[in-house]
Amino acid sequence: MDKINQFISIKRPIFFVVFFCAITISNAQDIASLYRQVNKSVVTIVTESKFLNDDQQLVNDESIGSGVLISNNGEVLTAAHVVDHAENIIVKFLNGEEIRAKVIKSAPVADIALLKLYWMPKEYEVARIGDSDDVSVGEQIAILGAPYGIEHSLSVGYISGKRKQETRTSGFVINEHFQTDASINQGNSGGPMFNLQGEVIGISSYIITESGGFQGLGFAATSNLAKKLVIDGNRRWTGISGFILDEKLAWIFNVPINGGILVESVVRFSPAYFAGIKGGFENIDINGERLIAGGDIILSVNGFPLTKESFENLDTNSLNKPSFFNQNIFVLKIWREGKVEEVKIKFKD
Repeated sequence: MDKINQFISIKRPIFFVVFFCAITISNAQDIASLYRQVNKSVVTIVTESKFLNDDQQLVNDESIGSGVLISNNGEVLTAAHVVDHAENIIVKFLNGEEIRAKVIKSAPVADIALLKLYWMPKEYEVARIGDSDDVSVGEQIAILGAPYGIEHSLSVGYISGKRKQETRTSGFVINEHFQTDASINQGNSGGPMFNLQGEVIGISSYIITESGGFQGLGFAATSNLAKKLVIDGNRRWTGISGFILDEKLAWIFNVPINGGILVESVVRFSPAYFAGIKGGFENIDINGERLIAGGDIILSVNGFPLTKESFENLDTNSLNKPSFFNQNIFVLKIWREGKVEEVKIKFKD
C-alpha cells in the first residue's frame, strides 16, 4: 500500500502540471493569433492643445492616446478626453504612417469620440465592432494601445464587471462601462478592448487608482454605447469645453436664469470657433472649483434652457429625439458682457 500511495502522490501532480501547461500554451497561441489579427487596426493618437496655466499664460501641451480604425472611410474610434481639446490631431499607424484627423462626433459624458482621417493610409485593417450585450463577466479580453507612449502594447485580462449609470445632463444616456483587470495606463486611453473573436467590445476610458498607476481597476465604454452615440448616433463635436453652472454659481456670474454652461475654452478652427463663441481668460477658484472665467455663458441650445429645473422636468425621450441632435445648425442663446445674444453653430456633414 505504501508503494501505491507513493506512486499516486508522485504521479498525480505530474498529470495536472502537464494538463495545465497544455491549456496555457493553447491560450497563449490564441492571444498571439488575436494580436496579429487586429494589430494593424490599432492606432496611436498624438494631440496638440493649448491651456491656461496658473500664471494666466497660454501654453502648448502634447499628449498621446490610442484608437482603432473602424471603417474604410477613415473613421477612428477613441476616447473623448483624448481629442476633445486638441487643435491638431495626428493618427499614427503600425507602418509608421502619420495622418491628420479631425473630431466629427463626441459624447464627453460617455468618454467616446469619432475621428475622421484626412486620407487613408497605405496599409491598414478595419476592426469589426462586436455586440457588447453578448459579453459576460469572466470572459477573457485583450486591450491594445500606447501606454506611456509604448505603441501597440498588449495587455490581457478578464471582464470583472459591467457598470451602468444614468446621466441626466447627457440627454438621459445610460452610461455603460466594462470593468477589467487588464492593465490600462496613461496612453492607453481610447484604445480598443477586443474579445477573443477579434471584435471591438469596448474603448479604454479611465482607471481608479490611489498610486496614480494601474491597480487592477480599469474601465472601458462598451461598443454598443459607442454605436448609439457616435457611430450610428449624431453627437456633434462643437469644440467647446465648459462647466455646468448650478443656481448658486449662476447668481455669482449674474446670469439671468438659474443655470447655464460657462464656456471655459474653444478649440481653434472648431464649429464653435467659427461661430464666434468666446472662451475664458482668467483662472478663478470658487468654493474649491477651479474655473476659467471671462467667456460666454450658454443659456439655451435649440430653445432648450440649460437649467437644473429644465433637466429635472424634462421628458426622458425629449433630448433623444433625432430632431435635437441631427440638425446641421445649433441655435445658442448666450450671456455676453451683460447682454443676451444669439449665435449659430453650423456643422458640415
